[in-house]
Amino acid sequence: MHPQLPVSRSLGTLTSDGWLLFATRITRLFAYGFLSVVLVLYLVEAGLSETQIGLLLTLTLIGDTLISLWITTNADRIGRRRMLVFGAGLMLFAGVLFALTGNYLLLVIAATIGVISPSGNEVGPFLSIEQATLSHIVPDRQRTGVFAWYNLVGFFATATGALAGGTLAQALQTAGAEPLQSYRTVVIGYALFGLLLALLFSRLSPQAEASPGQAVPAGTRFGLHKSRKVVVRLSALFAVDAFAGGFIMQSILAYWFALRFGADPAQLGAIFFGANIMSGVSALLAARIAARIGLIRTMVFTHIPSNILLMFVPLMPTLPLAIIVLLVRHSISQMDVPTRQSYTMAVVSPDERSAAAGITGIARTTGSSLSPVFVGPLMASVALLNSVFFIAGGLKILYDLALYYNFVKLKPPEEEQA
Repeated sequence: MHPQLPVSRSLGTLTSDGWLLFATRITRLFAYGFLSVVLVLYLVEAGLSETQIGLLLTLTLIGDTLISLWITTNADRIGRRRMLVFGAGLMLFAGVLFALTGNYLLLVIAATIGVISPSGNEVGPFLSIEQATLSHIVPDRQRTGVFAWYNLVGFFATATGALAGGTLAQALQTAGAEPLQSYRTVVIGYALFGLLLALLFSRLSPQAEASPGQAVPAGTRFGLHKSRKVVVRLSALFAVDAFAGGFIMQSILAYWFALRFGADPAQLGAIFFGANIMSGVSALLAARIAARIGLIRTMVFTHIPSNILLMFVPLMPTLPLAIIVLLVRHSISQMDVPTRQSYTMAVVSPDERSAAAGITGIARTTGSSLSPVFVGPLMASVALLNSVFFIAGGLKILYDLALYYNFVKLKPPEEEQA
């Protein structure tokens, strides 16, 4: 591989637009974490039934997916800054309507049209357009390192936001506020973060847009033209990976630890705080490894061992051993995230980056949303639930092998020049 700046110096290549996008990433994920810890509690206090809440959360994900598809596939043509500001406006809209009313119909409208993250993870069009913009304004050889830091700050922002949201609600209740009012305060705070996000996005310069003369023609389907076949193949593989990951979502793992070892909520919180920190730090290591062996090899050669470790978790006889194996697994399991993002941006045409990121992201969201349907019947006993580790690990290894076979010869520009 061609020499590359150390990951710690990759941030030195960022322009003012790049630093602004890091600020929007931190603001947005802090807001998502801030709301996620009280959202369901707020809806319960507002008088919604469990069935209504479940439907509302489903519509939230469906609405986010459809709106994201339209925004991301048109962003390079209409303007990235305009679409990012529009997305932030939808976040503000959802927060305001959620705070002002308990009317179920209005909440459904807000959830479907607006941008709300029930899990604290990325939703909406922001991630895809930001990835495309960062790829546009940083040198190819620094792209993976920048994405590594971009993911790291996101992990920390989400964790900090969740802590802040829960602490604020608890402090208000201790001071005498009713639970509903304390949760509504957090929701109002979420809306204000949407306003702040819109203001930050409005400061992006023309350099953040797709290059002049490269805008995708209006009639182009989903914003893709030359790279359509590559994006379709990547999307299919990423959907398989995400489908496998849906079997081991954090909530499912938490339930397994409680069922298998009797872990209490405090222990579960500590386990997954540690797992998220390990995941975030591993992103920095991924960029360093990719500089030596390439993006695809980094994705595959770190992902296969992590999935083998995943299948060892249910075989551990004690809680401490199971935690250790899980943490070791997380120390390498997320190395494919910044490398996957960087690779996708590298192998498509510059004017297709927003669309490619949006479509592959939606493929992952769709894949992961299907898995819980199959997990439900397995939650009846520890013996059955143990199988999710083997199902997820096996499917992910198949994904790794298929990814290597299909894409190892399709190299990003910085590796072709080596």
